[in-house]
Amino acid sequence: MSHESVVAWLAQHAPDIRLIDQAQSTATVAEAAATLGVEPGRIAKTLAFRVGDMPYLLVTRGDARLDNARCKAELGGRPRMLDPDETLALTGHAVGGVCPFGLATELPILADRSLLAYPTVFPAAGSRTSSVELEPQRLVNLVGARWVEICKLPE
Repeated sequence: MSHESVVAWLAQHAPDIRLIDQAQSTATVAEAAATLGVEPGRIAKTLAFRVGDMPYLLVTRGDARLDNARCKAELGGRPRMLDPDETLALTGHAVGGVCPFGLATELPILADRSLLAYPTVFPAAGSRTSSVELEPQRLVNLVGARWVEICKLPE
């Protein structure tokens, strides 16, 4: 259902965005970057976590890490990653295909400003082999995300 929900969501909200399915795993940042032929930073990974009782989705660049101190300052608490079962239940997407499109439940979506370093990024599209390419600002506009700065980049 996950991939199908993304296809249906994109058809309704952004029919011009082309689905990319390489028939090879894009489940990890490294696999996605290799499969798509781009640097890891251009992979827009989606993390599911909770601060207190509030679940969030965060879209950030592939080589960024969630920073506990920045997250606490922005969201009022330390982030706790959701386990795979809870991620699937809340998003409708299995780990490896989690994305902000076609969600099973309405969730607050955050986008880390680190994405703005690239003209386009590649978020997953609901399966372990599919993705899309779009501009970071368009991604934010489409899913109603809020820009934040809660990640740190590699040194």
